[in-house]
Amino acid sequence: MRGVTLPAPDDFDAWRDAARGLAAEGVAPDQVVWRTGDAVVDLFAQSAPEARPAPPAGAAFSVPRAFLDLGRDVVMASAPDRFALLYTLLCRLRTQPRLIEDRADPLVRRLEILAKEVRRDIHKMRAFLRFREVAEEDGTSRYVAWFEPEHHIVRANAAFFVNRFASMRWSILTPEVSLHWDGETLTEGPGATRADAPEGDPVEEVWKTYYASIFNPARLKKGAMLKEMPRKYWKNMPETALVGQLIAGAQAREAGMIDKARTQTGGNIQAAWEALREEALGCKRCPLWKPATQTVFGEGPVGARLMFVGEQPGDQEDLAGKPFVGPAGQMFDRALAQAGVDRTTVYVTNAVKHFKFEPRGKRRIHSKPDAGEIDACRWWIEQETALVKPEVTVALGATAARSLLGRTVTISRERGQAIALPHGGEGWITVHPSYLLRIPDRAKAEEEYGRFVEDLRTAAARLG
Repeated sequence: MRGVTLPAPDDFDAWRDAARGLAAEGVAPDQVVWRTGDAVVDLFAQSAPEARPAPPAGAAFSVPRAFLDLGRDVVMASAPDRFALLYTLLCRLRTQPRLIEDRADPLVRRLEILAKEVRRDIHKMRAFLRFREVAEEDGTSRYVAWFEPEHHIVRANAAFFVNRFASMRWSILTPEVSLHWDGETLTEGPGATRADAPEGDPVEEVWKTYYASIFNPARLKKGAMLKEMPRKYWKNMPETALVGQLIAGAQAREAGMIDKARTQTGGNIQAAWEALREEALGCKRCPLWKPATQTVFGEGPVGARLMFVGEQPGDQEDLAGKPFVGPAGQMFDRALAQAGVDRTTVYVTNAVKHFKFEPRGKRRIHSKPDAGEIDACRWWIEQETALVKPEVTVALGATAARSLLGRTVTISRERGQAIALPHGGEGWITVHPSYLLRIPDRAKAEEEYGRFVEDLRTAAARLG
């Protein structure tokens, strides 16, 4: 049995040197006991003899870069068998160099799960660590934070906090190790306890007031919030003392906001829509803005109960700066009229706000937007929907449906049925009027046009 003692629980370089030497000697994974300092981190070490120094580095051999990247994360995990698992994978890679690519292999999968947990813990420390101001004897201030990581990630996060708070003098206290920054030098100290950290400072009261004032009950998703910010982090964050009461009153506040918005004539909502449209005129979220004449934003009454979303502007829409004014728009207007819907009462927009085309001489031929362009423009649709708050939204074509639902949609399968939308309204899917213009058979075109009119009539009837 070979014993290896590593200087620290997150020391990847020391583990790599020791593992290289052991592998070069042909030492089997079940013959190695891994330790950090005086702590035993392998289950078999209870019956193992006294650990000897790590063997010298053996003959060099190559491993995939992906293994090194994985190992640097896994070494920081709190799992006691992490070193043994990594060494086992290292030995297998010498005869199976592509094993690291096999995501179905139980060992690879286990290590990737550990690495993911470590990366998540690193993110949580950056997101949920809170400094509190402490006055020192010389009259200066030091900012002290307490954090309880699940893994050995404190040293790995040091550079982030040095860069983020370079001008501050701060200390980060954790049960395992403490970090201290004086504005020039980073030093390391022993672990601390929660009692060593301050309880609060005057700045926290200002922060809590600000946090409560910006809380938007309409955007509250309690399940998503708890998934991203588990309750175990709440005790060290001043603003979380307010979360319970804010959640309790969220529903009533949201209802009040909606009632107030509906009783206003014009007012803030109209101004917000105008500001949004002005911002969209300079949109450069994807390359489509370059060849297009202008952004074609939605139009219609803010607060319309019925909203229509098309694919993208066409040639005439691009020149006019208005949606649905070309041949497809004229057919759309005719169908709306036959369905008993007044276009002046509905909100009409497109999934993509710039005209995508291929030049053919003097003509510009429509080109279908790709997934990236649709996703880049989803932000505008979401903002329009948040302001208009339609009760029913009709997607005209597959591109519009993908924009609203965030997934690929087959019109023939989902046409004619109500779909719950993320913003809380009801969605319906039908064809785009341009599809009707492309049907060569006259009888077939008339039949499909009749179905389109009926779809519009059904959607409008859902308003009651």
